[in-house]
Amino acid sequence: MSTYFIAFAIGVLFWGTLSDKIGRRLAMLSGIVIYLSGNLGLYFAQDFNIVLLARLIQAFGASSGSVITQTIMREAYIGTTRSKVFAKTGAAMSLAPALGPLIGGCAQTFFGYRSVFSTLILIAILILLYTGFYLPETRKTVVKSTKIGMLKILIRIMTDKTVLTYGLLVSGINGILFSYYAEAPFIFIEHFKMTSIQYGLIGIVIALSTIAGAMVINYYVLKFSKTFLVKKGLFIALLGTVGLIIAAVSNSMTGMIIATFFTFWGLNITLPITLELALVGYENIIGTASGLFSFLYYLVISFFTYLMSLLHSGSIISLPIYVATLVILMLIAYSIEVRSAIK
Repeated sequence: MSTYFIAFAIGVLFWGTLSDKIGRRLAMLSGIVIYLSGNLGLYFAQDFNIVLLARLIQAFGASSGSVITQTIMREAYIGTTRSKVFAKTGAAMSLAPALGPLIGGCAQTFFGYRSVFSTLILIAILILLYTGFYLPETRKTVVKSTKIGMLKILIRIMTDKTVLTYGLLVSGINGILFSYYAEAPFIFIEHFKMTSIQYGLIGIVIALSTIAGAMVINYYVLKFSKTFLVKKGLFIALLGTVGLIIAAVSNSMTGMIIATFFTFWGLNITLPITLELALVGYENIIGTASGLFSFLYYLVISFFTYLMSLLHSGSIISLPIYVATLVILMLIAYSIEVRSAIK
């Protein structure tokens, strides 16, 4: 997983910058082709070293979908429409953790482990064809590296308190998600003795929370300010973490599941708006800026996830306390940013 993250982080930086030079469409198609080649490598691999190399290629190619999609949404939509698009995209993406293990498990059970890779190959081909036929070019200007160097953009991002604050929020929310997926098997399978099928249903809870977050944004984005929605999302998440702590102390599996829903519901109200607003003012260099921003927050996500592994103590209380700490940190950082912006 760590090597996958490294390749993915390097990939978002590469594809974001490349999309400024050759266009979103061509960069996306190139990334999908590399993703497809990684899946082919996994299918035909005969030893572990080849598997590892193929996974790196797969991650590098797949990262194009993350950074270029965000770039396209940032430049193709504005205002409340962009908020709704980010929310809907997040809701659709939330189905992957729920459906992925189910599809992969069925494929492996009935057709063997290589069928998992053949399924990925088929998906990559379908995505490549769909993108080739339907993805338009959204880049409006050509960004030349001689005019605006990557180092200058990096310095601008690293000295922009607003971008850093939103970066902390994106990193914190995703860090919580990956930490949850790292700890959840211990909590629900080892501690509460769930079966694998029962545990698989937990992914549906996360998916439903993301869909619920998207519904809140779609309904309330015209009624309240985005700052208000970000704060309220964090407050809901904080209440959810309190529920997680209470459920862990009282050893309640049902309580943990319900509190998990409210925690991620709040976070998924905050996340789409955060991603939308993070790079406002960087429109003329949005591809490179998106790549650098994504690269940096993936590094922080990796750190947050690694920190959770260090804090694992064999107790189900570790995750709730860690999640609550990160949510409080995000609330404080965002409150400071809002106050400084008002001044």
